[in-house]
Amino acid sequence: MEGRHLDALLRYRDALRSSASSCPVDPFFAFPAVLKSCAALSLPSAVAQLHARAVRSGCHSHPFVLTSLISTYARLSLPHLAAVLLPPASSSSSSTLTVCYNALISGFAVNGLHISALSLFRRMLRCGASFNSITMLGLLPCGPHLPLRPLSGCSALHACNVKAGTDVDPAVANCLITMYARCGAVDLARRVFDCANSAAAAAAAAAPPLPTGERDAHALVRWNSMVSAYAQNGLAAEALELYQEMVERAGVEPDAVTMVGVLSCCANLGAPAVAREVEQRISGDPSFSTNTFLLNALINMNARCGNLPRAQKLFDEMPHRTVVSWTAIISGYGIHGEGRKAAELFDKMLAAGVRPDGVVMVSVLAACSHAGLTEEGLRHFRRMEGAHGLAPGTEHYACVVDLLGRAGRLQEAQRVISSMPVAPDGAVWGALLGACKIHRDVETAELAFRNVVALEPGNVGYYVLMANIYSDAGRLDGAARVRVMMRRRGLRKEPGVSYVEHGGSVHTFFADDGSHPQAGEIHRLVGELEALVGGGGGAGRHSERLAVAFALMNSEPGEKLVVIKNLRVCEDCHMFLRRVSAVVGREITVRDATRFHHFAGGECSCNGYW
Repeated sequence: MEGRHLDALLRYRDALRSSASSCPVDPFFAFPAVLKSCAALSLPSAVAQLHARAVRSGCHSHPFVLTSLISTYARLSLPHLAAVLLPPASSSSSSTLTVCYNALISGFAVNGLHISALSLFRRMLRCGASFNSITMLGLLPCGPHLPLRPLSGCSALHACNVKAGTDVDPAVANCLITMYARCGAVDLARRVFDCANSAAAAAAAAAPPLPTGERDAHALVRWNSMVSAYAQNGLAAEALELYQEMVERAGVEPDAVTMVGVLSCCANLGAPAVAREVEQRISGDPSFSTNTFLLNALINMNARCGNLPRAQKLFDEMPHRTVVSWTAIISGYGIHGEGRKAAELFDKMLAAGVRPDGVVMVSVLAACSHAGLTEEGLRHFRRMEGAHGLAPGTEHYACVVDLLGRAGRLQEAQRVISSMPVAPDGAVWGALLGACKIHRDVETAELAFRNVVALEPGNVGYYVLMANIYSDAGRLDGAARVRVMMRRRGLRKEPGVSYVEHGGSVHTFFADDGSHPQAGEIHRLVGELEALVGGGGGAGRHSERLAVAFALMNSEPGEKLVVIKNLRVCEDCHMFLRRVSAVVGREITVRDATRFHHFAGGECSCNGYW
């Protein structure tokens, strides 16, 4: 692609040299094409020279040339230079103004100047220029970035579309779905999605104006947008349900974007059966089976669904590995408690000449932390800047604090926080707070808690953690104070939810859940197990106990059980599951919010280090 643009510039130069004799260059047609090539090659100085030539030749005010200049400056991240070229409303036609404003709004939006883009839109309306679908496609991505009340701003933009009739444009409808999803308004995104589907069906029934290929493309983007909307807002089960509807009833053929989103949901839910179906579809399509993004998603999914050998096999067979590929497999070993293997893979990545980025550094530091490899983790952290040219961010400092904290080196962890070149965020103080829970250090916990709630006052997990620290220390007055703080701030603990896949469906369990069709049998089995191994009453019937009982009832002897939980496994349930694994002679795998616990023969793979 770059070669084609470079060839265009060389041809233009040759044409200029010969234009004096036989073949004069027509600036009205040449400038826009050459400007496009300059933008593609990121040549701002060449654009400035072309701009000067356009002024000298007198064609700079021609609508075709003017809009090309504005668009080019915007694409080169020079939107303010583009704004200078905006023509006055009094001397330009409405269509020229619309095209110029569209180019400028898009340029501001692409460069992250969301407020400026919206101000420009208001200016566009005041000067009488009409907006169209292209205007909205540039403007709608700005909605979620509005300060104070982004959802209100998004609704206002939607209203503008409805009033102008641009909301019926399939591309605009897809953009509206994405806009609402990024605001967390999934219900509104779904309403737009359903309306767009109905409009598309009605248009198809009345002689559709679009060719089939183009119509199918709009439908695919719409379904992908809605699947992503669910996935991005933590509604993985809804995303998988929509995917099944897309394939089985709507007849929309998924693409690589669909597959990546679905695999991500399978990874979050721990739904290997659905993932296997997706993997079969991928392996049957040559364009899918060589797609690096999809292969990375498959590695991540298999690792997070508990099938680490399959993840390793996929990684080994990859024809081309990126830093994302290495991150996926390193992170996979890390969450399974195999920190040593994760660190070895990181060394192999460096030996292969792959330059690490900040994300893979988080993965290897976290892997060391969860495996108790304190010195190994510190070695990698200290080499970040000198050996890899990476400035540690707050996420890396949070890993180091966690690394030291889990090892009981709380004072050293505090010194790391004090020496940070940037202000510590909630994750850093939260890591220290978590370490205080492990080592029952109430005094340091109070310091960490004061800082973390000042930074993240709405994060209910930190309040629960502090209340538990007080309770463990017998400080019931302190625990009560924290709960009062929660009530005053309108905070409620997130309910624990556990998932088990069986019979092609994902079964969901809450604490003391009685809604499942087999609830009576499940609770009887949990009671029997509690009588056998102890651990009844105090912890209550937490969701993972019910999920494990359901899995035991609905699986073959010797079959491995896999349960996914959204929160961290509590100490009582951890002990309970260890003992149950010995009594029933089965391997029980529980993936909680941070890692995998492989229970077998009365032991856990984490060795109590979680």
